[in-house]
Amino acid sequence: MQLSFLGEPELEFGSGKHIDIRFGLRDYGPLDVSSSLAPKKIVAGLVGTAETTEGVSQWLLKCQGGIAAKASKQPRLFPEFPSMDGLTAFRCKVVVDSSRTRSINRSALAQLEQLAGNVERVERAVQLLMEELNVLCENAQPQVIICAPPLQLLEALAGGSLSAVRYDFHHLLKARAMSLRVPIQIILPATYDETKARKQSRAGIVRPLQDEATRAWNIFCALYYKAGGTPWRLIRASTALQTCYVGVSFFESLDRSVLLTSVAQVFNERGEGVVVRGGTAAISKDDRQPHLNEEGAFTLLRGALARYKEVHRTLPARIVIHKSSSYSGEERLGFEQALAEVEIESYDLLHLRESEGRLYRAGVYPPLRGTMLELSEDESLLYTRGSVPFFETYPGLYVPKPTHITIEAAEQTKRFLNQEILALTKLNWNSTQFDGASPVTLRASREVSKVLRFCEPGQKIEPRYSFYM
Repeated sequence: MQLSFLGEPELEFGSGKHIDIRFGLRDYGPLDVSSSLAPKKIVAGLVGTAETTEGVSQWLLKCQGGIAAKASKQPRLFPEFPSMDGLTAFRCKVVVDSSRTRSINRSALAQLEQLAGNVERVERAVQLLMEELNVLCENAQPQVIICAPPLQLLEALAGGSLSAVRYDFHHLLKARAMSLRVPIQIILPATYDETKARKQSRAGIVRPLQDEATRAWNIFCALYYKAGGTPWRLIRASTALQTCYVGVSFFESLDRSVLLTSVAQVFNERGEGVVVRGGTAAISKDDRQPHLNEEGAFTLLRGALARYKEVHRTLPARIVIHKSSSYSGEERLGFEQALAEVEIESYDLLHLRESEGRLYRAGVYPPLRGTMLELSEDESLLYTRGSVPFFETYPGLYVPKPTHITIEAAEQTKRFLNQEILALTKLNWNSTQFDGASPVTLRASREVSKVLRFCEPGQKIEPRYSFYM
């Protein structure tokens, strides 16, 4: 065994590099700041009740004037949100006006509460929003639509009798709204009004709420990405091969008629992602993990490469596949046949899973993020969450678990692949804190799976990740 520390990967922004997303955006602007295609004004639609649409509008306006930093002994962990004056951070403004606002009336919400089952309540809630979303898209042509459900609706969805399938409001709304071809952003009441933090249990425990500046960073980052912007990207040496990252995970169909279905989430270094839905998988009797057969693996990766070429107009020189289960012999053969078909010779196949093993260090803090323990020639543990020197603290709430990485096939060294995984945890446009636990490949494929479960059979799905997050 050998223990080592991987430095925190830098990210590239508009005019400079930084390890921290918020400081990078503040000092250097988004990656595409000099591009004519970068959003300079985000025209947003808004759907909710009269109260929530007013609350969101006022909060967005407040944020664009800047939000003070949280009082803390770790100022780098809680920086201020700068004013949206066109000179700092995202270099653009978010515009919401009455002509692009639609309201749900209170009587419709009252009728929602009369429905008995959870499924019926969720279906009706989504229908209410979809009616307004359709009108908005037909008449206002927004770039992004903000959905602001009231606390009354959220509490109604938490009630109701349970069925065999627990419907999820967020995932069903994302699936139904996909037909509009406009990304949506859900903003909950506590985001703009701290007095409305929802209770998460009957014991009256209130869910932890991020400080206001952090909430502003996260919401505006998501809006910028969904409007077509590119906030940051991984740094790639000029001599490095153009790489395509593929995350493969599995999910059960909503009616449970199909045991498992595969999904691939495909990214390049800029974080531009496309979604590919695969075929049926099965639980192996040997290791009790989901696997594709040879044909399924071949079809999934061939489809992923085809979508990549369609979007980027070229094939990558290198493929990295991250999988949430081990590789069966059939899967590996199918993947390798798809790569051989397009003559891609450089590829790395990795199996990533949460480890039950732990490392301990002197003092009260957990191991540093970036700590790597080599277990064998092909296996290692990597702390993607842990104490962060830049923050001068451990920013998490619970003892972190390392990621167990098994290399099934590789062109690159173990250290290089671990460093790459660490960098890929920083591609998360729902959060501007850079110490994510999972690389974007697997995190995104899991998020996509949650939405795809609610898509109708044969429904045309959006290829862009911004429609699922």
